[in-house]
Amino acid sequence: MPVIYPPLDHWIWLIPAVMIGACIGSFLNVVIYRLPLGMSVNKPNRSFCPLCKNKLTVWQNLPVVSWLLLRGKCGHCKAPIPFRYIAVEILTAILFGLVWWMFPPQVAPFLWALMAILVAITYIDAEHLIIPTHLTWGGSVVGLIACAVWPQLSAMGGFNLGWLEGLIDGAVGWVAGFFGLWLVVELGKKAFGRKEMKYEAEVEWFLKEPVGDDDPMLFVIDKEPIAWWDIFSRKTDKLIVDATEVVVDGAKTGAGKLVIHQTGIELADGRKFELEKMVSLSGRANGAVIPREAMGMGDVHLLGMIGAFFGWSGVFFSLFGASLFAIVAALVGRIGFGKQLPFGPFLAMGCVAWMFGGWKIWQWYMGFVGF
Repeated sequence: MPVIYPPLDHWIWLIPAVMIGACIGSFLNVVIYRLPLGMSVNKPNRSFCPLCKNKLTVWQNLPVVSWLLLRGKCGHCKAPIPFRYIAVEILTAILFGLVWWMFPPQVAPFLWALMAILVAITYIDAEHLIIPTHLTWGGSVVGLIACAVWPQLSAMGGFNLGWLEGLIDGAVGWVAGFFGLWLVVELGKKAFGRKEMKYEAEVEWFLKEPVGDDDPMLFVIDKEPIAWWDIFSRKTDKLIVDATEVVVDGAKTGAGKLVIHQTGIELADGRKFELEKMVSLSGRANGAVIPREAMGMGDVHLLGMIGAFFGWSGVFFSLFGASLFAIVAALVGRIGFGKQLPFGPFLAMGCVAWMFGGWKIWQWYMGFVGF
C-alpha cells in the first residue's frame, strides 16, 4: 500500500521546519563564537565549553532542550551558559517556521540560508562590531539563484517574471545595495573620518595587549582605552600621535609625529618597527588624530546581499527600516551622539520586516504616489 503524505502546504510540515531551524541555530552558535576568533567552524568537530574546554556529549548539545535541562550551566564545570545560545536556537527555529508558512517550498531552502546568515551576522556584529564578508558573498550567490528559481522574490507582490528577469532584478538589487551604501560610506569617511584629540597638558599613552582571547589590543591615551579594531577599519588607516616622548621596548626614541599603522609604527626620524616584534610601546603626547568610520564595509556587503534576494525595492525598504530601528534603539538605550552602534543587526531587522509583510507597505505606498 503506497504511503500518502500530506500536501506541502499542510500545517504538519511546520514541525520539521521548526526542528530544522533549531538544529541550524545550534550550529550558528558555533559560527558566532568561532568566526570572530579566526577558528574553524568544523575543527574541532565537537562543541566544547569555552571555559573548561571539555567536549560536549550528544545529550549536552541538543537544541533548546539541553540548555533547559542543564539549567543554563556547563555539564562539566558548571560555568553559566549565556542565554544567547538558547535565544539563537529559538529565534532561528521561529524564522524557519515563518519562512515555510509564508513562502512556496521551492524557495524556502534559499530563504532558510538567508535567515541563518542574518542571525549569525546579527550576533557577531552586535558583540564584535564586524561582519564576516565571506558570509555575505556566499549569501549573495544564494540570493541570485533564488531569484532565478522563484523570480517573484525580487518583485514581491509585483509582476510575474521569468527566471532571467528575476536573475537580472537580483543583480540590479545587489548593485543598488552594494554601491549605493559604498558611496555613503566613502562620503562619510571623507567628512567624518578623523577624530582629533587635543590636550592642554601632556598626557600618557601606551598600547595594551589583549587580556583574553576575545579581547582586542587597546590604544590608551589619557586613561581612555580605544579598541584596535575601532581604529583600523581599513589597511590604509593610520593613527597619528603628536608625541613629546616615545618609548619603544623601554628605550626612549625622541619626540615628534608618530604614525601607527595596523601592523607597525613609523617614528618622526623615519625609522620603522613591526608591532609583532615589539614588546612595548608608550610615551607622552599633546594630542592624537584617530581614524574612524561612519559605517563599516561589512554593512555594504550585507545590503548588497539583501538586494540580491529582494531587488532594489527591498534594498531601499531595508535601509529605511534599519535606520528607524537604529534610531529607536539609540533612544531606548540612551546611546549618545558619536558612540558606536552596530548597524548590521538593524539591516537584518529591516530585511526580515520586508520579507514578512513590509513589501505590502511598499506596494501600497507606490500605488498611493501613483507608480
